[in-house]
Amino acid sequence: MATLDMTKGNIWREIISYTIPLVLGNIFQLMYNAVDSMIAGRFIGPEALAAAGMAGPVMNILILGISGICIGAGVLMSSFFGSHDEEKLRKELSTLLVSGTLFSLAVTVLGFIFASPLLCVLNVPGEVHDMTLVYLRIIFIGAPFTYFYNALSQALKSVGDSKTPLKFLVVSSVLNCLLDLFFIGYLGFGIACSAITTVVAQVLSALCCFVYIWRKVPVLSLAPHDLGVDKALLKSTLSYGTVTALQQSVQPIGKLLIQSSVNTLGVSVIAAYNAVTKIDDFAFTPEQNIGHAITTFTAQNMGAGNKVRVREGFRKGLALEALYFLIIASLVLLFRKPIMKLFVTGEGSGNVIAEGVLYLSTMAFFYILPAMTNGIQGFFRGVGRMKTTLLCTTIQASFRVIFTFILVPHYGIHAIAYACAIGWILMLLYEVPCYFRYRKESLR
Repeated sequence: MATLDMTKGNIWREIISYTIPLVLGNIFQLMYNAVDSMIAGRFIGPEALAAAGMAGPVMNILILGISGICIGAGVLMSSFFGSHDEEKLRKELSTLLVSGTLFSLAVTVLGFIFASPLLCVLNVPGEVHDMTLVYLRIIFIGAPFTYFYNALSQALKSVGDSKTPLKFLVVSSVLNCLLDLFFIGYLGFGIACSAITTVVAQVLSALCCFVYIWRKVPVLSLAPHDLGVDKALLKSTLSYGTVTALQQSVQPIGKLLIQSSVNTLGVSVIAAYNAVTKIDDFAFTPEQNIGHAITTFTAQNMGAGNKVRVREGFRKGLALEALYFLIIASLVLLFRKPIMKLFVTGEGSGNVIAEGVLYLSTMAFFYILPAMTNGIQGFFRGVGRMKTTLLCTTIQASFRVIFTFILVPHYGIHAIAYACAIGWILMLLYEVPCYFRYRKESLR
């Protein structure tokens, strides 16, 4: 069993060894949508690329809302693991799984019913409405499997095992790619097949996590008589998880509103925006993962009462964020045009590529801002200050949306990069003083 006790040992080694599997795992998870978009754009057409792009923000709200609940529960599980309270650790996992069953089923039903009205609100063009609707409804059917994978994966991460979820994601991502290439690229199936293969990959990931925990991780293994809901832990889970889910959902809700603005600019611009947001997701994900490593490190050490180690781990986590920024900004600036060509080819692709290159030329310089905000957010999650993370994210998303609606009609999607930067700067102006105030009061 590959657990990792972060309350002792070399801090650099522990944060980096925990972060790397998270980064690789989430990159493979992002490949689900990116590969769908690439294959849809190349083998079905720009309309399919636009449809996948318009469904993307809705899917992200679903996935990040689910993962937010699990991350909140993961903070509790990390704290119990750090204090060596295995009974509470198992009770928390049981509470998370049982209560999540009804939640995920409700999401499936409501998402299926309200998918069409939602697309109308988002100004989805008529020529791609039906294609987007089919894609989105199939994704909602997979919501319960998305939930169970996230819950079990977060349980493993809370005990320091970030490598095992990576292995399962690699297998399911490769399967997703192969199925897409065969059914869409070779047999010529449509956009529905793209969504179905994504759901199949999610089912496989959830099943692999369940079997592994049952056979290999006794500290998390639940017998049938263990299943139930602890009311006190459910209250704590909802307190942590609901706020974290709201915080996780604020960003994609903001993207959804931005998408509604972009949708008025035509199919080629929609396709370009879909491509650059996929690239942004790959750039942002390691920053978020470093933040999650800071969360687990902080929660375990707060559970063990080691405040000096908490402070030191946070400083080194931020240094890692800054180093990553230098790497990713350089890569995006050097390869922005070849990367855009991965998404579209042939007639009509020139405008899509040009719009995307212009956007990335600006956004690459701003990647340092979310690197810092993700590190600070990770710290606040680890000490249980979920409301602070929610407020900070709301500030960022709100101003990003406001400035997008002001700037995009005049300057195109290029202006979204500046709107994002304004939101991140305002977020930092609030959360940095919050950190120093908390450190003075609670980390002496």
